[in-house]
Amino acid sequence: MKKLFAIAMLFTFFLTSSFTLNKNATLNPEADIVDLAVQTEFLSTLVAAVKAGDLVGVLKGDGPFTVFAPTNEAFAKLPAGTVENLLKPENKAQLVAVLTYHVVPGKVYSKDLKNGMKAKTAQGSEVTITLKDGKAMVNNATVTTADIEASNGVVHVIDTVILPKM
Repeated sequence: MKKLFAIAMLFTFFLTSSFTLNKNATLNPEADIVDLAVQTEFLSTLVAAVKAGDLVGVLKGDGPFTVFAPTNEAFAKLPAGTVENLLKPENKAQLVAVLTYHVVPGKVYSKDLKNGMKAKTAQGSEVTITLKDGKAMVNNATVTTADIEASNGVVHVIDTVILPKM
């Protein structure tokens, strides 16, 4: 977990593009990323996974972090039993790898995204951003709500769980 924090402090992103801010995004700069997720029913599976992975303290840290937050429906798309299996204590390392693959150190807003952009995740692998028909994608996940401001970062809600190569 110290590694995740150290990585977060080392990386920042300074990219530009014409991608526009989501005017429907919720702004709550007083709440941290975990508090925002806890307050959002459609992210309850993500919250359970973050708790099981012992990442609450990290994601309540100073950051800044960019989190691509899969919805409950995104987790439901995974093959049957996948979530339950990841939540088992003996699979904690794999769960942490999946969750940290959804975190990019630094604040990356929708206006910062460029088509084909690569971003290194806290897990260590890269995700690829694609811009098409006014929509942003992270690997194979579509950003459904962008630029939700938190005290320690920014959250983008996605419709699919993205998985690192294991």
